[in-house]
Amino acid sequence: MAIQLAQLILSLSILIVLHELGHFLPAIAFKTRVEKFYLFFDPWFSIFKKKIGHTEVGLGWLPLGGYVKIAGMVDESMDTEALKEPAKPWEFRSKKPWQRLVILLGGVTVNFLLAIVIYAGVMAYWGKQYVATEDLKYGIWALETGEKLGLQSGDRIVSVNGKSVPNFSAVQVEILLGGGGTVEVNRNGKMVSLPINDAFIKQALEAKEPLAMPRVPFVVDQFSAGSGAEKAGLQKGDSLVALNGQPLSFYDEYLKTLPALKGQQVQVDVVRNGQAMTFPVQLSDAGKMGIGPVFDLSRYYAVRNETFGGFAAVGEGWNVAVERLTYYVRQFKVIFSPETGAYKEVGGFYAILKQYPDEWDWRSFWEFTAFLSIMLGFLNVLPIPALDGGHAVFVVIEMITGKAPSTRILEVAQTIGFVLLLGLLIYANGNDILRALQ
Repeated sequence: MAIQLAQLILSLSILIVLHELGHFLPAIAFKTRVEKFYLFFDPWFSIFKKKIGHTEVGLGWLPLGGYVKIAGMVDESMDTEALKEPAKPWEFRSKKPWQRLVILLGGVTVNFLLAIVIYAGVMAYWGKQYVATEDLKYGIWALETGEKLGLQSGDRIVSVNGKSVPNFSAVQVEILLGGGGTVEVNRNGKMVSLPINDAFIKQALEAKEPLAMPRVPFVVDQFSAGSGAEKAGLQKGDSLVALNGQPLSFYDEYLKTLPALKGQQVQVDVVRNGQAMTFPVQLSDAGKMGIGPVFDLSRYYAVRNETFGGFAAVGEGWNVAVERLTYYVRQFKVIFSPETGAYKEVGGFYAILKQYPDEWDWRSFWEFTAFLSIMLGFLNVLPIPALDGGHAVFVVIEMITGKAPSTRILEVAQTIGFVLLLGLLIYANGNDILRALQ
């Protein structure tokens, strides 16, 4: 938990500082006074603060975000006394509409650019490793939720909604976020089309488990204490190929077959160093042999490793950023669909915290930081009062009509937006608390 918390705080610190710099730098460039620049919020008091020129730079104690306070702007501080006086040349409200728009959208622009830069760095340093959907020669292992869709172990995924999905890890995302449609599979040489409906999406979201995994042969990797298989003479590296004379080669086949034979002695055929052997194995009362299989996919499938350098890394960084943004936008359609019940799965800071690995992993850290940057950018650009996008809407209206909205309208909009955001924050983090209690 401590390592996860450290990663979350570091990610948020990087993203908040750079997002606020996105506002700060164009404001300074347009000779607009910035009164405060804070990492984290500082209600009542701050941990650290220092006046640099006209700007108070500080560190707040409430790690829910950060902010820059720009003179002459109606913002979350709701400090509008100065706005009752004539506009000063160095105030936000005295700047040209296009300049104000650049200042307002500077933060989200930095967020999207940062994501591209991080993904480009990841592609240049680590590259992209994945198992291709077309390379799954044994097909998939359909888990319980996948079976509700109609998937069967051994199926080979051909397409989702008529499009091939090269990276197998993206198949589930396409199924859940595709807005319905069909999954096409090759089942023993026959093409089968499986419909995706809201009822299934709801079940899949509630299950919180993969729909399918790459199918793997049953190769012995480890034994549990008191394992019947180990007592019978099986060894690490043995490949199981039959049970009681019935050909069974895959791990999922044994998971389905053994429970019906619990407590019995079974004949297990294996191949060891090219030699066929048979062992009598006593099953436990739970129908288990006490074997852990090899799950290293590189043993069975070619793991593709693409490396990128120079402009190719930047191009791939762009592609990954666009792909992640597209996935995130598509989530909103699912979340706001009452039929899927996805709104119940919305989480807050704890849900974000659990996305980080228990052990420090720089690749995972940077990739998730890039995704958080996309999330922050997208949410901030939404046309909701109190967000950057909400402020930008009023400026665009002014640019179109030639008339600026009154300070009173901006104050009311800011209040409404703040209440909406506070409600969402309470709801999302309340879901975290309820799930923890359950």
